[in-house]
Amino acid sequence: MEPCEYSASKAAAEIAAGKMKAETYVASCIERVKAREADIHAWAYIDFEFVLKQARQRDREPCRGPLHGIPIGFKDVIDTADHPTEYNSPIYKGHRPASDAACVALAKKAGGIVMGKTVTTEFAYRNPGPTRNPHNTHHTPGGSSSGSAAAVADFMVPIALGTQTGGSTIRPASYCGIVGYKPSFGLINRAGLKFVAESLDHVGVMARTVEDVALFLHAISSIAMPDFAAAPSRAPRVGLYNQPLVNDEGPVMQEKLALAASALSKKGAKVSVCTFADSHNEINDDHLAIIDFEAARAFEFEYQNHRASLSSLLLENIENGWRCPRDRYDSAMANAVKYCARLAERFNDYDFLLTPASPGEAPEGIGRTGNSMYNRIWSLLGVPCVTVPAYVGPKGLPIGVQIVGPYGSDVQTLYWAEWVRRALA
Repeated sequence: MEPCEYSASKAAAEIAAGKMKAETYVASCIERVKAREADIHAWAYIDFEFVLKQARQRDREPCRGPLHGIPIGFKDVIDTADHPTEYNSPIYKGHRPASDAACVALAKKAGGIVMGKTVTTEFAYRNPGPTRNPHNTHHTPGGSSSGSAAAVADFMVPIALGTQTGGSTIRPASYCGIVGYKPSFGLINRAGLKFVAESLDHVGVMARTVEDVALFLHAISSIAMPDFAAAPSRAPRVGLYNQPLVNDEGPVMQEKLALAASALSKKGAKVSVCTFADSHNEINDDHLAIIDFEAARAFEFEYQNHRASLSSLLLENIENGWRCPRDRYDSAMANAVKYCARLAERFNDYDFLLTPASPGEAPEGIGRTGNSMYNRIWSLLGVPCVTVPAYVGPKGLPIGVQIVGPYGSDVQTLYWAEWVRRALA
């Protein structure tokens, strides 16, 4: 096994014990980037010498924290003082923020190394970048956190940060066969993030193991590490939530979800069908109304001053947002409060929900990033979600399932996600 294939947790333990240098680990990741980047296009900016310089510094100093010596990719809508932050827009070509985003600064404080900036869709919205799926480069890696998902899946970096407004962490993690984690809203500090919709935007984490996600969260948000070695005190109560929104690949996803539910039952879980809302279409419509209304205002500077440099897709959403009446937006926000209360009641009966992470396998082509229909509701409600890699579809591409927990239960939700991963292995 090459060092670049190590999990962050394994590498951190080796570095802390003096069995491996941070420079050795980082150098292996760099070699992987050099070998694969021409095919994958995961990176918006990477400076190999600067990455090695950081690693050598870590090797000279005492251990800073749980991420000491671990390289991390940051989606290029997250500000970095030492790297350009361009949001995949010509408007910001060469833009250098004056400071790091909070999540970058906190990762550095814990000993992390900034590997570089990963490709995003334009302003983390709908217009795709050049990134390709490492499992089949003719297919999308998903979006908008496309570069982060692909870089982690292809062993270029063990951890990368993404964002999620609709499904931009959970869905690409499913398409690329890795773990994706969208925390409870606000758990990871969002200062220094270029917002699409401030009421919905989350900072997400991508890794190849649940333990690595938990390690990162522990390091920057000071929550406890789940005790993954502990057996559950009782069988988990699982709500099977298969919302009736499907596309052409919906039957494949539903088949895999049924297989997962059966496998969890055989491991002792108490699985029952969970119903939550009367109209999924209404919830999705509310989510989209909030995005468009808030995005129109978030991008007002760019719209006024650089309209010709915006994609037609982004212009469409901005113009939809200006057509959305204030009372429609207020109604959607009020409905979200009601949905949150209703979901909290349902969690009296369940430890977590089991749902699709994506409509199926990654679509062919890189001109679209897939459909977020299985993710929007959970982004709107701000609850923790985890993509667990689970199956391979008929095209040979990964399909993940999604674990959804109660708001604020991130430690327990990550514990159950690892339990599910082992049950499905």
